[in-house]
Amino acid sequence: MTLADLQLQIEQCRTELEGSTLPFWLEHGFDREQGGLFTSLDRDGALIDTDKAVWIQGRCAWMFATLYNTVEKREEWLVGALSCMEFLERHGFDEDGRMFFLLTREGEPLRKRRYAYSEAFACMAYAACAQATGRKDWALRSREMFNSFQRVFFEPGVMTPKGNPLTRPSKSLGPLMIGMHLAQVMRECGGGEQDRAWIDRCIDEVERDFCKPEHGAVLENVTPTGEMIDHFDGRLLNPGHAIEMAWFILHEARHRNNDARLVKLGVTMLDWMWERGWDPEHGGLLSFCDLRGLPPQEPVHQMKYWWPHNEAIIATLLAYKLTGESYQAERFKQVYSWAHEHFADPKHGEWFGYLNRDGTRASDLKGNHWKGPFHLPRMQWYVSRI
Repeated sequence: MTLADLQLQIEQCRTELEGSTLPFWLEHGFDREQGGLFTSLDRDGALIDTDKAVWIQGRCAWMFATLYNTVEKREEWLVGALSCMEFLERHGFDEDGRMFFLLTREGEPLRKRRYAYSEAFACMAYAACAQATGRKDWALRSREMFNSFQRVFFEPGVMTPKGNPLTRPSKSLGPLMIGMHLAQVMRECGGGEQDRAWIDRCIDEVERDFCKPEHGAVLENVTPTGEMIDHFDGRLLNPGHAIEMAWFILHEARHRNNDARLVKLGVTMLDWMWERGWDPEHGGLLSFCDLRGLPPQEPVHQMKYWWPHNEAIIATLLAYKLTGESYQAERFKQVYSWAHEHFADPKHGEWFGYLNRDGTRASDLKGNHWKGPFHLPRMQWYVSRI
């Protein structure tokens, strides 16, 4: 099998990116009065709620600016990116320099959270928009957001702990995954290799503390020194997160001339979590599962979300590109076909976000405070460029 055998799916990604996904958001999502993006949209794009999630403004600005930078300099893409960027600049920051999580349509603050994911996606947005516009102040602002993200998540005492750290201290995969990707994005927007040591630190910590060969799994939460926590949170497996981290590592391997160690690590993580997460009965990836095969605490664990399938599509194609192993190509076709059949909406465009375990639709939502123009268009863009 060769990449040519997968050309139908690869070309479909580019066609649907430009013919379905982006037009849906350009027509229905952008607030032409107040600026920024609405995300709470029904199947046909009808507006359900006008509140605006800050982290999605950053994701959208990054996505549209990246398309402008790498695919074609379409004015509508840059206008969309700058609408979100300027809304963030006007309304996204509190007096202490930290960012809000949720705003009203007009930009009044509704919610602020202890973690720094709003800052993470603002970092990506500033980097891509700086590249698109040539604004050096936005490039510096991207670095400030990166530093803020690092400080909140990795400097002791900065972020209020979720639980009592003296009773059962822990750390999570998410900050390392996102932190590594921020450095990759800044590099690819012209920031150079200055964060290579940080990327190496994230990869090394994930491999040392979160990858468990004895279990064939990537854990979501471990002790500060990497031991398994034999409770609900410690046994929790999140296939989508782990597969996303796997393709970030494979992307890094590709950047480093197909670095053999990183290829092996990324493929191993993908293989483990595919086996753990793929539903043998109904197909698709489960949202959560338990390390020991016990019932997970999360009542939505058997649901199928759109975004893990987007990550698995990228990961399997990238793994095939780097290894030539035919089983990765077969997995790519398998997850692509299943996801496209169950999530895509040929009538109104874009993808639905939430399915029951058997693949039936759980909601008609095309967007909310967690789903916007990010995972799906990122997948379609990345795959079409491979």
